[in-house]
Amino acid sequence: MSQTLAAHGGHAVEAAADVARPPLGVSWQKLMMWTFIVSDGLLFAGLLVGYGFVRIASASWPNRQEVFHLPLIGFMTFLLISSSATMASAVAAAGRADRRATVRFLLLTILGGLAFLSMQAYEWTSLIQEGARLNANPWGVAAFGASFFVITGFHGSHVLSGVVILAITAWRMGAGKSTAGGVELAGLYWHFVDLVWVFIFTLFYLI
Repeated sequence: MSQTLAAHGGHAVEAAADVARPPLGVSWQKLMMWTFIVSDGLLFAGLLVGYGFVRIASASWPNRQEVFHLPLIGFMTFLLISSSATMASAVAAAGRADRRATVRFLLLTILGGLAFLSMQAYEWTSLIQEGARLNANPWGVAAFGASFFVITGFHGSHVLSGVVILAITAWRMGAGKSTAGGVELAGLYWHFVDLVWVFIFTLFYLI
């Protein structure tokens, strides 16, 4: 009888372990973050594909050199890519349990994000002052303004959310309440935001 109970108890422990064991060998938090990144990436892909169809279907498209401040956009892109490097350094420092270096690199990443948002706000303001709107613009293609403001605005909201997440993570790390895993999750989101901008930059400003 005792052997039977022990056997049942062993099976129960194994079943509980199977339930607690995360799939694919990663934590539940990281799995949820990857699920979000994939789903959000598909949303961005849909927006960019839609932009591509609109642009191909249009008889003409505004000259990017006449519309955008390309040196400013290039510097914005450089800052955001550089912030990925500081974010990677923060993750590495968290893995070494170097709390001070982690906070320092997180703050540098936040500064890069805020600088990017400030320059994007300047770009938006300049285009709006020139007459760009969601349904009209002075360059003759009505869909141009809608495409630009929707896609860059949606990405900008992600950058702003990332800055808030990084600020909370930095505060928690400074207070000794965050872990290396938490910094890594914030880093995954930030790298995703940076990667999406590379595609937006290529399609809007280079091609």
